[in-house]
Amino acid sequence: MDKVINDFLEELTLDKKLSKNTIDSYSRDIKQFLMYLKNNNIDFRNVKKTNIIAYILYMQKEARAVSSISRSLASIRAFYRILLRNHVIAYDPTLDLESPKIEKKMPQILTVSEIESLLSSPNVSEPKGARDKAMLEVLYATGIRVTELVNLEVDDVNLEVGYIKCNGSKERIIPIGKIAIDSLRNYLRKYRSYFVKKEDEKALFLNFHGGKMTRQGFWKIIKYYATLSNIDKEITPHTLRHSFAAHLIENGADLKSVQQMLGHSDISTTQIYAEMIKNRIGDVYKKTHPRA
Repeated sequence: MDKVINDFLEELTLDKKLSKNTIDSYSRDIKQFLMYLKNNNIDFRNVKKTNIIAYILYMQKEARAVSSISRSLASIRAFYRILLRNHVIAYDPTLDLESPKIEKKMPQILTVSEIESLLSSPNVSEPKGARDKAMLEVLYATGIRVTELVNLEVDDVNLEVGYIKCNGSKERIIPIGKIAIDSLRNYLRKYRSYFVKKEDEKALFLNFHGGKMTRQGFWKIIKYYATLSNIDKEITPHTLRHSFAAHLIENGADLKSVQQMLGHSDISTTQIYAEMIKNRIGDVYKKTHPRA
């Protein structure tokens, strides 16, 4: 079974469009699927469409989110496409198999006052607080993904001109404002040296072991400050990305510019923020206009 998974992952890595996170997700999905087959005495080479439908029902029974089930099905499709291409199987059991319908949810965003409360929580006069403040400010100032944030290097930041170079799925230059610049300057000049264990360390944001900050590490950081701020919302790193986009559009930014800053390949993905602002305006009108 290990060889099957390794061969599958090896083929996936040849696809330059897939990120490491996507490949890791596919790996977890296929391991879970193959374990399900093993527990039910089904050979992966003899799987039929009914077996995959049974697996979908099993995941639903386990209360898996619709988005997780859809991603698992995408992983299984990729798995069997590769098996078919390599002549391991003669028929693809995922053909004409429909994905579960995902209910579109509006992204969770914070108000400007909630953002101010969250971003003012760190104590900037000590190393951890200065680092955390800089990370939070950069995330809200640029709308980059958490993976892109933790992968930033010192040379990706230009404090004089006021921009960062983001090397995510799409390399892009994003402006940063005065508060983010001041927070970065405070961290870099006074406190980054507290974390450095190797002189040639390039990562911008470091943990106390001297290594690059991890996604999981930053998740814990943002959860900590969300609790400290007493904000009664589920806050994740992506919440700041959503808030960045919504606040820009709310204040008149055009969709094309926001799309470029977010690194969306399709403007329809960015459009959701405009829809959200439009819906909010409608709610405000209904609540406040005397003849609404």
